[in-house]
Amino acid sequence: MIYLHIPFCKQKCSYCNFHFSTSLDFKNEMISAMAKELDLRQNELENKTLKSLYFGGGTPSLLKVDDLKFLIDEVLKYHTFNENIEITLEANPDDLSQNFLKELSKTEFNRLSIGTQSFHEPDLKMMNRAHNSSEAESSIKRAQDFGFENLSIDLIYGSPTSNVEIWKQNLKKSIELQVPHISSYALTVEPKTALQQWVLTNKISAPNESEQNEEFYFMSGFLKENGFQHYEISNFAKPGFQSKHNSAYWNYNEYLGIGPSAHSYDGENTRSWNVANNQKYIQQISQNIRPNEIEILTENEQFNEMLMIGLRTSLGVDYLKLKEKFSAELLDKSNFEINRKIEEGFLILENNFLKIPEKHWFLADGIASDLFHL
Repeated sequence: MIYLHIPFCKQKCSYCNFHFSTSLDFKNEMISAMAKELDLRQNELENKTLKSLYFGGGTPSLLKVDDLKFLIDEVLKYHTFNENIEITLEANPDDLSQNFLKELSKTEFNRLSIGTQSFHEPDLKMMNRAHNSSEAESSIKRAQDFGFENLSIDLIYGSPTSNVEIWKQNLKKSIELQVPHISSYALTVEPKTALQQWVLTNKISAPNESEQNEEFYFMSGFLKENGFQHYEISNFAKPGFQSKHNSAYWNYNEYLGIGPSAHSYDGENTRSWNVANNQKYIQQISQNIRPNEIEILTENEQFNEMLMIGLRTSLGVDYLKLKEKFSAELLDKSNFEINRKIEEGFLILENNFLKIPEKHWFLADGIASDLFHL
């Protein structure tokens, strides 16, 4: 699979620390550089037939449809598409105009991931989103009108401008809109963000963990009652609408990341990531230089990643795969802590899959980290 990072946004959201620029001055140069990176790296993926192509960011929907189509055509110069390929565009509600969707519907895109975040106006203002609550709803309806049935929306819970009742209304609105996939995340205070500054200066309250915990478990129960599968801690899907792209990450498949700050993985033990600087990226690509750093994962690091990723999913971690991939010495060190977690009820071993019971999913990262080898 291939991920294309489009590093442009209209404005900076208060909670976001991703790499992007609010200036489109070098948009054309960036698109050309990404096309050239695809050329430079055309032989990296072992499997040349793609099951997933994902345009993320940033805000890819800021580009013109012709720009997006150009990048798809560049990918097709070096790769082929599986007949059931999932091609996703991340989009903000305010970009999904009738004209944009009309043109997009004529391309290969077959899935939209819409950055709704909330249908509650005070939430959107606090987050410094470019859209309002009316656009959050109308953009979804417009996308459906143009034939985009495979829709995902992002929702953020645990905001200090919200509460449990407002969160319930957000979820009910999502059901009314018949969205088949929801990715939902607890609001977190990231370093070097406006939200962090507001919390530090007491301009706004820090997110309340106990309230986030309550909202998480209400969401899980409510969405399952409405036909969703809770297949990863932050992801819910109607049958047949699970994200192929994210599922490939969770199954440790190889992937190629194109664009500034994009990450790649060879499916074994090598990760790389491009420089998180637009000008350096464009300049180095123009000189046929890969603007990246490479990391060879140790056995311990590979083990830790498999646990961290796998224990976030409903399937869990394939214990037989752990035995095949890692040394007996490493597993012997782990088994004491694994067995202790099983006795305490924080882990279960079921059909040779190690998993966290759903009632403890809110604690998953901490449970996984207790099993890490440093």
